[in-house]
Amino acid sequence: MLTPADVRRLADRLGVRPTKTLGQNFVIDHGTVRRIVRVAEVGADDVVLEVGPGLGSLTLALLPHVRHVTAIEIDPTLAEALPTTVSEHAPDLADRLRVVTADAMRVAEIPGPEPTALVANLPYNVAVPVVLHLLELLPSLRRGLVMVQAEVADRLAARPGSRTYGVPSAKAAWYAEVRRAGAVGRNVFWPAPKVDSGLVELRRRPAPSASASREQVFAVIDAAFAQRRKTLRVALSSWAGSAPAAEAALRAAGVDPSARGESLDVAAFARIAEQAPPRPES
Repeated sequence: MLTPADVRRLADRLGVRPTKTLGQNFVIDHGTVRRIVRVAEVGADDVVLEVGPGLGSLTLALLPHVRHVTAIEIDPTLAEALPTTVSEHAPDLADRLRVVTADAMRVAEIPGPEPTALVANLPYNVAVPVVLHLLELLPSLRRGLVMVQAEVADRLAARPGSRTYGVPSAKAAWYAEVRRAGAVGRNVFWPAPKVDSGLVELRRRPAPSASASREQVFAVIDAAFAQRRKTLRVALSSWAGSAPAAEAALRAAGVDPSARGESLDVAAFARIAEQAPPRPES
């Protein structure tokens, strides 16, 4: 694995200066990367998708434990350097790595074997859309462990009725059981961010509706939280076409029209989507 001195030396050699634009904070603590690999519970049969490998600290920790790592890196300088870094530090494992130079939020396919696990230190500003995009794009992902800003971790893993429950919580729950898997201090990074981080575990589960699509359910979630303090009868009136139509759909779904979106789990949002009023033909 890379020592803190290795990380700085490699960055100097490449002329890399971590940027806020790309959310670059490189992990320099051996204990943290070992902990991530352990908590992720990846094994010899796993194909890991890593997003934002940076200089390679987590990549090098993963490679001895899994069959293959596909690393998606948006920075072309870092993407080009990563195979060389792995060859220098773990030459016997270099053939287990494939690097894809791409934006993880826009990638449409992943070359190579189908990923079974997502393990990543995600940039804070894009963590939620990246997680949701990859879970939708890759049904083969059965589980994940991501390190994100503590506030983002709270939102992803929040339960209905809590202060932090919202759109990210409900949408992530469409795909997976989500829970906080530990806290991470800011001093394990270079440069140290101004906020703490958290680990979030995701375990894939069946979609909560067989008849309503993801798009239909997400439309209900978006409408419900667009007017968070309004009752669902009011908040869903535009979605349903009118407040009375929203009330009818809610009652048919077994949901109190005077409830608010923050009180519903994803299964309830799915039941509402299943009662969507027919749209008039244009």
